[in-house]
Amino acid sequence: MNNHIDFYFDVISPYAYIAFKKIIKKKIKCNYKPIFLGGLHNLAEIEAPAFNKYKMKNMKNDCDLVAKKNNIEFNWNSNFPINSLSIMRGYLHVDKLKKIDYLDCFFEAYWKDNLNLGNDEIIFKLLNNLDIDSDHFFKSIKEETVKDELKRVTKEAFEKEVFGAPTFIVNDKVFWGQDRLEYALEEFGSN
Repeated sequence: MNNHIDFYFDVISPYAYIAFKKIIKKKIKCNYKPIFLGGLHNLAEIEAPAFNKYKMKNMKNDCDLVAKKNNIEFNWNSNFPINSLSIMRGYLHVDKLKKIDYLDCFFEAYWKDNLNLGNDEIIFKLLNNLDIDSDHFFKSIKEETVKDELKRVTKEAFEKEVFGAPTFIVNDKVFWGQDRLEYALEEFGSN
């Protein structure tokens, strides 16, 4: 039996943003598991919804509906998709006391404020707002240990049959999608 909920996420996922906002609102304690969604899709041989025009249209509409229903401010990012590798590696690098603020800042920048997180200048500004040394940040995300850690967690997710974000795992049961958070909480409560 687990004494926690594993939360697999990538900032690039609008559904992970919605799930994160639900987690914060409800003050749910999770074991945050950053993954590189593009790498996970490659491992699982899945075409990302961003590259299918029918799924993309539905996803935009669905995110608007779900965010509105949950009173979460949401704006589809006009730069979607971006390569989130630097941001996800960065999550691994930042001090543990700043991790939640880091996520909140980057999720909101992308899914609320429509900022282009593929632009390093914007990342510099966000890091400065968080009082994170941007020079050290950009140096650290190129370190092999940081690269390897993100690869390891992404591979771990794949081996647990995670194929998208967000995914919650409780008691070795996989709950995929922001709308499965309640099911994961029920499973966690049954411990």
